Amino acid sequence: MLLNIRIDYKIADIGTMEQSYSKLDDLNSKLHEELNIQEEVTLKTCNRYEIYLIVDDDVTLPTTNFIVEKDDVAINHLLRLASGLESMIMGEDQILGQIKTARKNAIKEATIGPKLEKVFTKAIHVGQSIRKNTHINEGGVSVGSGAVELIEQKYGSLKGKNVLIVGAGEMGTVVSKALLEKQTNAIVVANRTYDKAQQLAKELDGIAIRFNSMDENLHKIDILISATGAPHTLINKKRIEVLPKEHLENMVMLDLANPRDIDDDVRELKVQLYNIDDLRYVTDKNKKKREEEAVKAEAIIEEETILLKNSLKQLEISPILSSLNVEAEKIRKQELDKTLNMLDLSDKEVKVLNQLTHSIVDKMMFDIIKNLKKAANENDDETIRCAKKLFNSK
Repeated sequence: MLLNIRIDYKIADIGTMEQSYSKLDDLNSKLHEELNIQEEVTLKTCNRYEIYLIVDDDVTLPTTNFIVEKDDVAINHLLRLASGLESMIMGEDQILGQIKTARKNAIKEATIGPKLEKVFTKAIHVGQSIRKNTHINEGGVSVGSGAVELIEQKYGSLKGKNVLIVGAGEMGTVVSKALLEKQTNAIVVANRTYDKAQQLAKELDGIAIRFNSMDENLHKIDILISATGAPHTLINKKRIEVLPKEHLENMVMLDLANPRDIDDDVRELKVQLYNIDDLRYVTDKNKKKREEEAVKAEAIIEEETILLKNSLKQLEISPILSSLNVEAEKIRKQELDKTLNMLDLSDKEVKVLNQLTHSIVDKMMFDIIKNLKKAANENDDETIRCAKKLFNSK
């Protein structure tokens, strides 16, 4: 059974998300203790944390605050997710890269197996196909462009503004590239790994500064965008209260990290602080058009889901067929060897007898194999379950 357990922006704000990570980890650990977990892939982004598991049997989880989906519903969710239909900003491309990374990490950690490999490979293929065959991502929509749009809605024109990007990772890069079109005066990148800051700054024709020299540059900054992977806040009231009051009141901070980089107490200094939750309210000029494209995407997903389910069923019966073939060949050979030991036959006669026993086994197996494949094609779970019991296949 495929199990998806998740929390995302649809059911939780950023604060609830932060508090729920350890609870979801604890639930996952408990499942590992109680169940035979065959495969696992985890996906964590700025506004979702999802765990995909392959388990032996149907599982009834205790009541939780998490979304729990199984088999077909979980598959449909992942395909929609890869297509950008489940994103806070519909059609954004970043999620597809994040799903690819989750799959790569699972391969590296040896937690992914044939079933989740097939499911995630299909999801990536579907996400790419939808972006190629529809206009779901029209206008280069991303969390980064949404973040810039949010600042423009709150601040007005960004032309000539000094911007500080804290964090040169994936999110920092996406936001920085979205800012390039806005004629900001300078993009200054601060990162704990200075080499990464330099690399991104070069791409953006900006300036890189060392993380520990960030404070001495804050008096020049109009807009601060933070998107690091730090486990705790980096910027708080105490750190910035030395700045002139007028400067603070005109300063905009956008926190795209999860857990958050900027403490809420900076609001006490009249700083305009926004976070991931505020992206929900970005005015999306192309939303209606993308919603029309989403109808096309849904049709592709429906078709690909059927193909994936059939493929998974074929994968499910493969061990049964393999077990049958191995056992049948073992019995055939044992009985043939017994017979040959009792007879004095020529090489030609041995060959004929060998072919005869092969033919008998193949004919006996033919209907069994045909019916199992038919059961897989028709999603006949009951027949497959019975076959597993009858032929001792796991």
